[in-house]
This record gives sequence, C-alpha cells and structure tokens, in this order.
Amino acid sequence: MNTSMKSIKDIVVLGGGTSGWIAAAMLAAHLKPTLCRVTVIESEELGPIGVGESTIPPILHLIHSLGIDEQDFMRETQACYKLGIKFIDWRESRHSYFHPYGSIGKRIENQDFYQCWLKASLAGEHYPLEDFSPCAVMAARERFFPPGQAQNTPIGGAHYAVHLDAKLVAAYLRRYAEARGVKSIQGKCVSSERDQRGFIQALQLQDGTRVDGDFFIDCSGFRALLIGEAMGVELEDWSHYLPCDRALVVKTDVAGSRMPYTTATARKAGWSWRIPLRNGTGHGYVYASRFCSDAEAKSTLLRHLDAARLNEPRLIHFTSGRRKVVWQGNCLALGLAAGFVEPLESTAIHLIVRGMDFFLRYFPDAECEPSLARAYNRRIAADYEEVRDFILLHYCTSRRNDSDFWRWCRQMPIPDSLQERIALFTAHGLVPEASDELFRSSNWQSVFEGMGIRPHKYCPRVDNLDYVQIRETLQLARTAIAKMVEGLPSHDEYLARQFPRGF
Repeated sequence: MNTSMKSIKDIVVLGGGTSGWIAAAMLAAHLKPTLCRVTVIESEELGPIGVGESTIPPILHLIHSLGIDEQDFMRETQACYKLGIKFIDWRESRHSYFHPYGSIGKRIENQDFYQCWLKASLAGEHYPLEDFSPCAVMAARERFFPPGQAQNTPIGGAHYAVHLDAKLVAAYLRRYAEARGVKSIQGKCVSSERDQRGFIQALQLQDGTRVDGDFFIDCSGFRALLIGEAMGVELEDWSHYLPCDRALVVKTDVAGSRMPYTTATARKAGWSWRIPLRNGTGHGYVYASRFCSDAEAKSTLLRHLDAARLNEPRLIHFTSGRRKVVWQGNCLALGLAAGFVEPLESTAIHLIVRGMDFFLRYFPDAECEPSLARAYNRRIAADYEEVRDFILLHYCTSRRNDSDFWRWCRQMPIPDSLQERIALFTAHGLVPEASDELFRSSNWQSVFEGMGIRPHKYCPRVDNLDYVQIRETLQLARTAIAKMVEGLPSHDEYLARQFPRGF
C-alpha cells in the first residue's frame, strides 16, 4: 500500500468580504496553522456593501461550530433577530403571507400535521396555516423570545436567524481568523501562474508581490478571477428562469420598531427588500433590466424608503446561475464567484458555509484527486438547484398580471424538478424531502399556501383519526400558541434587554 501523501501546506483565499473571511474562519477552526498556512488576499477597493444581510437559521450552526458566543456576535455585528420573511403583493396586489422558520404544528397521534390540517380545511374549517407556526405568530405581533429557552412550550418548535451588517461580519470573522494564525495581504490580483497539470501555482499582485500556494479559494466575487478567468470554468446561465439581473441597494436610518423579519415586496419589475438592523435599515430593489430602466428602478427604490438615507444607492449587475463546476483542479469557488441565485430567500451566506463545510468533508491532499472534486461538485450543484427551484416557486405561481414582468413570469419556463414537485403537491399534498436538503416540508407548504396553491385531496390515512379529535387538537394548539406569544416581549424590548449599550 502506498502511504505517501503530499499534504496541502498553503491555502490562498483570493478576496476578503463575507465569503473570504467565512472561508478563512472555517479553515482556521479546522486546520492547525503549523501544518497548513492560510493567507487571505483582499483589496481595499472591494468588500461587503454593508447595507444589511439577511440569513437563515443555519447561520447559528456556523457561529456555534466556530466556538463563537452568540451574544457577542450579535452585539458586534449590530444584528437583529429574524423569524422569517413577509411577502407582500406576490400572489396578487394587496395580499401578503409569511414564510416562517421552524415547525408548523405537531403530529396528531401518528398522522402528519399538515395532512390533518388539510382535511379540516377541505371540510370547511378556517384555520390559517400560519396560526400553527410559533414564528409566524410571533412575527405578526412583533414579539421575540429564544425558543431554546422555551422548550416543551407552544413556541418550542420555533427557529430563528439574524439580520446583520455584512461589513461588521467580515471584520468580526477577520479578527477571529487572524487570532488563529490566518495571515492577510492587501493587494489586487492581476494574474495567475499555472503548472503543466493546469493547477494554479501562484498569484501575481499589482505591486509585484508573488503569492504561492498549494490550493486556492476564489472569493473574488462576480469577476471570478480564478475559477472563471484562470481555470476557464463557464457560468451556467439561469436568466431564462430568473430574469432579474440588477439590484439597487441603500441604507437608511432606523424607522419605527425593528420588525423581527425580512420584508419582500413585489414591484412592477421585480421586488424590494427591507432588513432591520440596530444601526439602520437595509433596502434594496432587485429587478429585470429588460422590463425596467435603472432610472425608473432608482425612483422606485427611493420612493418607498421610510427614513433618511445614510448613503447613496449602489447599482449591482448580476446574472443568475452557477459555475458548471465550482471545484476545478486545485481551485474552489465560493460566494459570488461560484454562482448567484437572487437573495429572495436569504441563502447567500448559507451557500458559502455549505461550500466550505463540504470542502472540509472532502478535504484533499496536494494531488487533489479528481473523484473528490466530482463528488463535491454534484453535492453543491444540488444545493444551488434546490435554492433555484424554491425561489422560482414564488414567481411562477403568482397571479399578478399588471406588468410585462409579471405576465412574463406567468408563462416562464420551469425546470422538470420543480414541475414534478408542484404536481406531487397539488395532487396529494406531499413534499419529497431528502435528509440533507435545506428547505423542509414546512418551508414548501408555507410558500405553496401563501401563493394560493392547495392540494386537491389529503392523505387517506388521516381518515383513521376521529375528525372531532383533529378539530379539537387544532383549536387547542392554535389557542396555546397565541396565548403564549401574547406574554412575550416585543422584539425591540428583547433587543434593548440583551444589548442595552448598543440599542
């Protein structure tokens, strides 16, 4: 047996920002600096925008896995809590719904809650699905309390994420990584050198500095300097599914109470977001340039601001899609360099973390065995496609017919994977769920219900339960959640209690 192995001794991360410093922090947490050196090259010209970043619950797993104190992280990143996303005007004008995190209802005996609720709904009972989600009920009343401190109560099944300032997150993770041996270099990459295998050997910086490495992580954003330019990996364009290709972003002062959720409001040629922070509010307008000029988009964004601007709006161009492979040779792409699926469901940071998590699972030696990259690329491709399909669901099921953009969405092509998921749900109320998928049954059920898609029939096994028992259980559960939430502090009260100096 050949036991010789050439270990990776130098990993170079090109690009700082959120993706670069997440990568560096995770490497620092898993690799001894005496065995593998990690160097981050970042340019002062680039970096996070800092108008507000919305996340999903797995962000907490990252924080805890790095051994970071959650309260310290929240305090230093000016973060607020997030229970889900409120969608306004998506199904049709003047209609809204909430996509909550965590559980929706509990099994009734051995039967699935959703199927029991569906039977009751088809029988004429009017119990909104959101009433059985602790997160949705807390959000509607702008209340918050950590569900981990309320186990075995009606809100014990809730989950939460955070709204945070991306610039402060990058700075926080930089301090974390550098304290564990990660080195950083200020500079702009102008070229790369490759060996006879096609592997990257070194990066050349504008000031003449040469940075050698055994493995390179591309966090250079949409430019994709390594995975795209150096390695020649093409982007798989998804703009025929997701037509939005621009975003205008701006930060304002705080206006009113800080709501514990992201707001996503459908507009004439796309949608706008509102993300509360403790040091302001992040706003953005994601739109399709073929249906809306930049000037019109800027006017729309500014017209709907609810407080004074803290900076000038910034325009971002993008193409939805992913690299055909994100690990090629000794180069791994993360964040915008790997791909971009518009931020409707706040998955950007999650995909960065997933990319690093799986890289650490498939961690190579310096030979970078191709089978590792193939397995990794299949796994990450599935993640991107899952996010794509979930976001597409919001568009293709809309009933809006009031602009060219929304008329296009009503006739948009959708992947076979999403078509099959919609068909299975509308016929039987079933959601196929793999153990490692991001979005669970409750996530799909919330959006289907919010967009007015309800199954034609429920599972026949539910008829094994006495209908009176189903109805009474639903009434009791709904009442218990509402009663407990009424006694919780408001989100602002909870924040002031936890962060008295920074509120």
